[in-house]
Amino acid sequence: MSEMYKKEVPLYGDLIDLVSDVNTETLAQHPEIRQQLEHSGELDRLNMERHGAIRLGTAAELSMMRRLFAVMGMYPVGYYDLAPAGVPVHSTAFRAIETESLNRSPFRVFTSLLRLDLIADEQLRQEARAALDQRQIFTDNVIDLIERCEQQGGLTKDESQQFVKEALETFRWHDNTPVSKTLYQSLLAQHGLIADVVGFKGPHINHLTPRTLDIDTVQARMQGKGIAPKAIIEGPPKRDCPILLRQTSFKALEEAVSFQNAEGGYDTGHHSARFGEIEQRGVALTPKGRALYDKLLNQAREQLGGTPNEHNAAKYYQLLDSAFEAFPDDYQALHDEGLAYFYYRAVDDGVDMSTAISDLDTSASQTETAKQAIADLIEQGAVRIDPIVYEDFLPVSAAGIFQSNLHDEKQSDYQGLSNQQEFEQALGAAVYDELALYQRLQSQSLELCLLALDSKA
Repeated sequence: MSEMYKKEVPLYGDLIDLVSDVNTETLAQHPEIRQQLEHSGELDRLNMERHGAIRLGTAAELSMMRRLFAVMGMYPVGYYDLAPAGVPVHSTAFRAIETESLNRSPFRVFTSLLRLDLIADEQLRQEARAALDQRQIFTDNVIDLIERCEQQGGLTKDESQQFVKEALETFRWHDNTPVSKTLYQSLLAQHGLIADVVGFKGPHINHLTPRTLDIDTVQARMQGKGIAPKAIIEGPPKRDCPILLRQTSFKALEEAVSFQNAEGGYDTGHHSARFGEIEQRGVALTPKGRALYDKLLNQAREQLGGTPNEHNAAKYYQLLDSAFEAFPDDYQALHDEGLAYFYYRAVDDGVDMSTAISDLDTSASQTETAKQAIADLIEQGAVRIDPIVYEDFLPVSAAGIFQSNLHDEKQSDYQGLSNQQEFEQALGAAVYDELALYQRLQSQSLELCLLALDSKA
């Protein structure tokens, strides 16, 4: 998919080269970052890490997409409602859910379902629905392979190669559209994202995203590489200990497209939606940490009194930095205050385990006594903590990226309530709770750590 997107959007290839250069420099200048990535198993995955984004139009498309990603061991994690931020979709992210699988294939696809109910014009809503009902975004062959995988519990090597080839067709760009220029412009007047979903043959990849270790340096160097960046880096401010997710992008390209006309030919036009994005990932936050993050982010935005943009960027960053002074910027403090999730690793450094773990019980590691004993082991150096990387997304940040790349200057106001149950019904399955997954990873690592310590006692 990455190779396909490089050919379709050459500027994305330039972005990959820039991120690779910055990552190499960062690892050379900060050995502690290299060591941390080695401990958590993330170093080998760094240069192949990507996330993509697609937008679907119907429940049937979403359900089949779930089945397609399941072939690759990717499952729906999280529910995101972007309507309150002015984007008429609700979403999930398909990704692996186990640490080993994530390190082997760190690929995520942020997948949005268009909410046609938010189109106020009834006639336009019906025309949009009719256009979506007429398209088939999956090849017959890929559907056959999905069904075969479900029936036989997997695919052979040859079938897997055929599956990749057929699946890519779903995400390929098509510059000949199945709708008229008039309908496209009516949809565009409603919202750029609606036109992007309804106006095309399929859910073309609208961006792919490499992971950087220093997003501020990448942002500063983009202009010099002929890549025009968006004005604001979305997410938390720059920190010594990164949290959650920071994102920026280059602005969407204007691309020539051809619209069907009544005579059976095509009318020329343009469309803007596809872009390149960069992300910097930090430690996953607990519910307590996330509540603090949301509070401080909202505080900065309320003080700004408007949507962050190129005109108020400096003021916004100042307000953001000031607000986040209340968020500890030290991994040990994040751990001790229960703000973030961590892996626990036993360290073989000669500590007398027979006394060190006397208060521990591997079946009751969450008791207050056990927590204090673990804290003592960390202080003694017998246990090391490594941050669990945040694998998911942030609704406000995603909306900010979408809006800035749809050339949509107006802020839509959608009052309709999104409904997770409705989304899951369309999906054909419940989404995984991302916080529960992080808690499970932390608990599993703690149990393994305690068993390792017990074996040394």
